[in-house]
Amino acid sequence: MRESWGKGFPSDYRKFIEVYGYGAIESHLEVLKPELKEAESATSDMANATWEAEDAWSWARKSPELADTTPELIAWEGDASADRLCWDASHEDPDMWPVLVYNRGDALWHRYDCGMVQFLLQVLRAEFDKCPLGDLSLWGRDSATS
Repeated sequence: MRESWGKGFPSDYRKFIEVYGYGAIESHLEVLKPELKEAESATSDMANATWEAEDAWSWARKSPELADTTPELIAWEGDASADRLCWDASHEDPDMWPVLVYNRGDALWHRYDCGMVQFLLQVLRAEFDKCPLGDLSLWGRDSATS
């Protein structure tokens, strides 16, 4: 993965995949399988989702904290409302990558200064000011199964 993507993935994501695997969480969020990034014709969901996120970044509105930024996006999840959950992989240390969310319903990008697992926990516990996702199925649920 490191060679294909040009960097390693965050340790919380690697541990999550090791313990739970990839796939759906309560049929609402899909943690993407870590797959090779294909340069010419992407066959991996992760690469395709990343390219879709890059396209959305090029035209969608950004929240104030993202104004005048150019993140290096890597998608790690999608949800039932076609949101994109990504890392800003610009930092050399993957454990420092914030989560960027494209909420399709709002057509707006937001930044969350936490890792993937912390982000998921905060959604399940309803700890953000408002749900960052278009689908409210996991918001405040407290626990979930894959």
